[in-house]
Formats: sequence, C-alpha cells, structure tokens
Amino acid sequence: MNTFTRLYLIRHGQVINHDAGVYNGHNDVGLSNLGVRQMESVAWRLKDENLDAVYCSDLIRSRAGGELVAREHGRDPLPDPSLRELHFGLWAGMTFMEIEENYPGGLEARSRDLIHFRPPEGESVGDLQDRVLPTVRSIIEQHHGGSVALVVHGGVNRVILADALRLDVVNFYSIDQEYGCLNIIDYYRDLAVIKLINGRLQLDY
Repeated sequence: MNTFTRLYLIRHGQVINHDAGVYNGHNDVGLSNLGVRQMESVAWRLKDENLDAVYCSDLIRSRAGGELVAREHGRDPLPDPSLRELHFGLWAGMTFMEIEENYPGGLEARSRDLIHFRPPEGESVGDLQDRVLPTVRSIIEQHHGGSVALVVHGGVNRVILADALRLDVVNFYSIDQEYGCLNIIDYYRDLAVIKLINGRLQLDY
C-alpha cells in the first residue's frame, strides 16, 4: 500500500452532567474529574507518537482534552467550530421525558429519519455529516503521510467512522463511542483502514 495518514480519533472525557440523561449538543459543559483523568490517560498513550497537530472543537469539553493531548507534544490544540457536536437546538439540555412532553412524537420521528430530521433550531445527522467530513478530509490532506489527533465528540466520531467504514450514516448509533475512547484510522489514497474502534485505556491512577 502507499503512504498513509494516521488519524487518532478521540472522544472527549466524561462530562460533569454525564448522569443527567440530556443531549448536550452545543451546550458548553466541562469535564468531570474522571473525564480529566481519562484524557490524561489518552495523552499518556499518545505521548511517544509523532503528532503533527492536535485538533478539537471550540467547546470546552473538547478543548480541555485537546490541551492535555497537545501539551505532551509541545503544541497548542487547534480549535475548529465545524468539529462541534451535533446541534440539538431547543432540545439541548432536556431529558428524553422533557423532550417528549414538550415536543410530542419528536423522538420517534427522529429515530425514523436520522439523516433528515432536525430538532427545532437544530441539525440532522445529515447536516452533521455535511459539516464535519469536509473538515476532516482537509485535515487528512494537509497532513498527508503524517499523524494527527482529533479530540472531539461522540456524534462527530460516529460520522467519521461511518464514512471510513463506508456505512450509511443511518447506522450512526450502531457505533459505540464511550467517554475518553480512542479510535485509529489509517487513510490511504483510496481506502481507510480501521485499526481500532472505541478503544478504552486503563487508568493507572
């Protein structure tokens, strides 16, 4: 095979409201103590890799993780708003029960048509795909033959992985992405090779 570009694709660590059962979307919530430890573990795992750059979104949970990973390489993370999580609009911060109470039938309608359904003032999964993939392709091209890390969000990761696996994005939720997980994708000219999906790192402390 020809030269490849390696992508270390990371979901940010656990967030402070992880047990609230809500969609955070573009709401700017920080990492919990465990979330910080998860990202420190990822940073330790990648410390000996020759990373050309570390990208993140501009949301604090992504930036905080990006800073920890980038610090091991003497770099600053590169925030990009196009790498934000799926925008849940007026549903952001609501539990499933609150969404059903305020927008009856909305969750069922979304489950039937993830690609096109938009919560009020929000995005569909198709919109997320159209926002994220051009940025990722540009990053891969810019760092051709090198290695980069993205510390981003569960939805963003699923879109990237579905594209690499050539899965229809309707299968979005078939790809598990736990807090602080690591995925590794090698991009060749006409092929993406998945080396790791949803890898969990053992915390050493």
